[in-house]
Amino acid sequence: MLRGDEFISSPPRKTVRFGGTLTEILLKYEKGETTDFELLKHQLSDPDIKDAQIINWLHEFRASVAYLTKELEQLVSILLKLPWLRRSREVVEEYLGFLGNLVSAQTVHLRPCLRMIVSQFVPHLSENFDTCHRALQTVTRYVPSTPQFLMPILVENFPFINKSERTLECYVHNLLRVTVYLPALRLQILELIIEKLLKLDVSTPQQDIEDAEETAKNSDTEEKSTEQGLFDMEEDEERKGDKVVSSSSDRMAHPLAERLDILMTILFSYIKDVCHVDGKLDINSTKDLYRDLVSVFDKLILPTHASCHVQYFMFYICSFKLGLAEAFLNHLWKKLHDPNNPSVIRQTAGTYIGSLLARAKFIPVVTVKACLDLLVNWMHKYIDNQDTGANAYCDVALHGPFYSTCQAVFYTLIFRHKQLLDGNLRKGLSYLQSLNFERIVMCQLNPLKICIPSVVNLFAAITRKYQLVFCYTIIERNNRQFIPVVRSGSGGDLVQTCTNPLDSFFPFDPYILKRSKKTIDPLYQFWEELSAEDLENLKKPIKKGTSEDEDDDFLKGETPQNDVVVGIAPNSYESTTRSPVSSIGSPSDSYVLYPQ
Repeated sequence: MLRGDEFISSPPRKTVRFGGTLTEILLKYEKGETTDFELLKHQLSDPDIKDAQIINWLHEFRASVAYLTKELEQLVSILLKLPWLRRSREVVEEYLGFLGNLVSAQTVHLRPCLRMIVSQFVPHLSENFDTCHRALQTVTRYVPSTPQFLMPILVENFPFINKSERTLECYVHNLLRVTVYLPALRLQILELIIEKLLKLDVSTPQQDIEDAEETAKNSDTEEKSTEQGLFDMEEDEERKGDKVVSSSSDRMAHPLAERLDILMTILFSYIKDVCHVDGKLDINSTKDLYRDLVSVFDKLILPTHASCHVQYFMFYICSFKLGLAEAFLNHLWKKLHDPNNPSVIRQTAGTYIGSLLARAKFIPVVTVKACLDLLVNWMHKYIDNQDTGANAYCDVALHGPFYSTCQAVFYTLIFRHKQLLDGNLRKGLSYLQSLNFERIVMCQLNPLKICIPSVVNLFAAITRKYQLVFCYTIIERNNRQFIPVVRSGSGGDLVQTCTNPLDSFFPFDPYILKRSKKTIDPLYQFWEELSAEDLENLKKPIKKGTSEDEDDDFLKGETPQNDVVVGIAPNSYESTTRSPVSSIGSPSDSYVLYPQ
């Protein structure tokens, strides 16, 4: 595990300098002769001290650490501040031996030693990082309880988000390296990193990022930047001769988004490296990491509202193997249908299910159908229990998880209906009809009134086209009931509408961080904006009695006769079709006109 550790047990060499040996200097100090002692302190603090002098003193310290006196402890404190990483290889090796002897003989110095090492997790040459991790491994070898003392120090030293991008990058990179040889700390380190990423994420709304990008594009003031490779860490001021220049188009205009992008790139690289050995997926390592990430997800991500990017670590690891995606969906399902969980957690779990089913290319149709069966069956049972009782009315506070599940199903159908019908239209229609959407939308709980209008609108258009359910009468009635008119102080009417009573969001909306999105995009199902022809086709219902031979004609949009389409009053419908900011990148707010 460690290289070249023979020096730890090697005997000190005898040397003579001013005032004699370290022991002689300390004896003089005890007798009141302080000159040599002060000279020694000055010499150890001198930035111009020679490597040979450092090596000689370290040899003597290693022989004396078992008998630490108050005076010797002063010298130890000076040595722990010594810039040893930039010294010769001989000094580095001797210093590592000194650390090993110090913590094994005097564990009171364990914390100072750990603080000194962790303080070096800032921009350096990559060889210096290697040496820092050797030092941590050396200390751990002599003090097995090191991890429990190390974690608080890692937390304390985490840089503030206003520190340079490079500082944050180096620190996170080194934290993740620690998990490789101290696996007992992996879960805590992942929690620490993801907690910091989450704070960055929620401090940088997607709309702010897009506004900054638009402003930068218009003003043409984006600056060129250097982007270092994940494992090629060099100190900023020393990166003069061998720069890796990234395109200005890769840099985020928003400063916090730029930091988040860099750190998410590191996290994705770490996940990939842990899960793959020689380019092949290692099942056991992947399962272990998956469990840790799910634990972090439950603790930090699930209770956090409207994060935009950090949650994609679960999206990414689930893409490695279908079994992981199915396990995650099952985990979310248990959160959703467990009545002992808080309502907000259940609702969020439903949102994650719908967003993952809709957006993940790596989830096949057979899995989508299995999930729809599970969700829809639960919805029907919920209606059985609630639709005729005292609570059989539309109320988000009472039925939040139900509405969230409805929206997840509607959202999934919008994105996946073509795949569900692909190949055998008759069989696909039979499956969709078996879900009995009509009962769901017609029930007293009235989910169409609660779900986001952009989702309701497209769901209504699709289900009308395939004659699964006709939603527009209910939508029209809801719109008439949904718009309160409030008299404003300045006269006139102030119309207020709530387009998102669930306060829901789509956690896997498009990922917009430029560097790290390159990892996500190949796995991601983008929303294809509806063309005028698509919108026209959605107005045309399927002909009853269509045979399989007629499928192609239907899919090309044959228009039934006497299918009159008229518009609707803007104040009764259009005003409620605007998606909230949190649903950026979701199905557009364009609506399909329907027959009266």
